[in-house]
Amino acid sequence: MFGIDFSLLDWNEIGVASADTLKMLVSSAVFTFILGLPLGVLLYQTSRSNTGWVRIVYNVLSVIVNILRSVPFIILIVALIPFTTWIVGVSYGVLGTIPPLVIAAAPFFARLVETSLREVDRGVLEAAQSMGASTWQIIMKVLLPEARPGLLAGITITVVTLVSYTAMSGMVGGGGLGDLAIRYGYYRYQKEVMIISVLFMIVLVQVLQMAGDRLVKHFTRK
Repeated sequence: MFGIDFSLLDWNEIGVASADTLKMLVSSAVFTFILGLPLGVLLYQTSRSNTGWVRIVYNVLSVIVNILRSVPFIILIVALIPFTTWIVGVSYGVLGTIPPLVIAAAPFFARLVETSLREVDRGVLEAAQSMGASTWQIIMKVLLPEARPGLLAGITITVVTLVSYTAMSGMVGGGGLGDLAIRYGYYRYQKEVMIISVLFMIVLVQVLQMAGDRLVKHFTRK
């Protein structure tokens, strides 16, 4: 039907591409969390201060984050080719895609972290301050635990966004299912490859979203 023949598919190559997508996704998600969480906490902390130089720090960080968030990923990945080559030695394939993915997603996640922290009840923070807790203790033992459902939701949104970024990286030889769909589905008019690639990414997004929703529900206080 419609000239589609799935028997012509190279399932081994599809399996390799799927594994590459998962490698890019997991690696970039880990580094995004490592960089984005402290950046989001820093944005939140500096935004609450009335000290002049602290406000300047917040404004500078906010502008940088907004700039990185506003640049389309396909443009960012090309613009970062020299930096990516300097960091990992290559600008293509799975390894060459991870730095742009992290640089694109970390500011996005940082804003979600900042938003989640702003939603924490100020009464809880004031109670911790009245008991003499230090800033570090408030962040680690009060702020982050209280914001956990929002942080988990932010992680879920970010990881799902990274799935679409990995697909876009296929336009510049990034590897994975996006690259497979471009090379075979677009350039060689093999609709079967395009369909399977899209279906695999849809399933991946659904699994990630369901897992994230379950975690958020589990940690949300009744």
